[in-house]
Amino acid sequence: MRDIVLNVAAWMDDRSNNSIEPGSDLPAFDTPLLGCASGADPLFERIKADIGPEFYWTPLDAYRKAFPEEAPDPAELSVISWVLPQTAHTRAAQRKAGPMPSIEWSRARHFGEMVNRGLRLFMVELLERRGVNAVAPVMLPAWGRAMSPRHGFASMWSERHTAHVCGLGTFGHCDGLITPLGKAVRLGSVVARIELEPTPRAYAAHNEWCLRVSKGVCKACIKRCPAGAITENGHDKRKCKDYIRGVTGPFVESDQLGFRVNSCGLCQTGTPCEARNPSAPKEKKQEETA
Repeated sequence: MRDIVLNVAAWMDDRSNNSIEPGSDLPAFDTPLLGCASGADPLFERIKADIGPEFYWTPLDAYRKAFPEEAPDPAELSVISWVLPQTAHTRAAQRKAGPMPSIEWSRARHFGEMVNRGLRLFMVELLERRGVNAVAPVMLPAWGRAMSPRHGFASMWSERHTAHVCGLGTFGHCDGLITPLGKAVRLGSVVARIELEPTPRAYAAHNEWCLRVSKGVCKACIKRCPAGAITENGHDKRKCKDYIRGVTGPFVESDQLGFRVNSCGLCQTGTPCEARNPSAPKEKKQEETA
């Protein structure tokens, strides 16, 4: 896994792979954080049962979509997930924004997801060069969205839930994933036929890093949402989607980039969980030594 981490870091350091827009010297994301889980981790099956057993994919489901001629045991598979943290430059601009996203955030949403797509392809190619079959589930032609009886519209493979299983974070009140690098992130993953050491999960509950859960005190994401989609009761996905499709998306097209982008993300900045796990002890600054 360490070799994979080093290869990903080197790929991201190349500005032709990781830039906020074509030709820019500014990165779309800072150094990524990686984690992995066994394809046999029972949490994948529990998530499938919760979200939609008739449509949601386990790692084995996704792998067999790509390699139908193979029938591996789930324990032969590993899921590699990554966190792409927004840069301080992008976060600073977004903190000042509202009720519309900053242009920096909209660029990161559009061109940054191109970076994420490129990283998915790189990961698959990196593994295949080593004789390991791999697939990025969200890039499969069969990937899409469906209606969950319990949760409304949902995807067949969730990058947030996958990262959670891979030890990379827990959910916040707004449904964003709070990672060790905060909530202002993009996420990606691949499933590979290789056995890797799973990343330990430093949490027991799915939402324990959220201050609202751990201490019952935070309302930051509620205040940051211009659509009223985040309330004391949680996140209303329909209101959130309607605001993005009907308000911020058209704004990005008319006033920012010249084309429509599903950009908002205001709840991901200006919060205690923007760039760190707020439930973790703050690191003490090292005292200067003579």
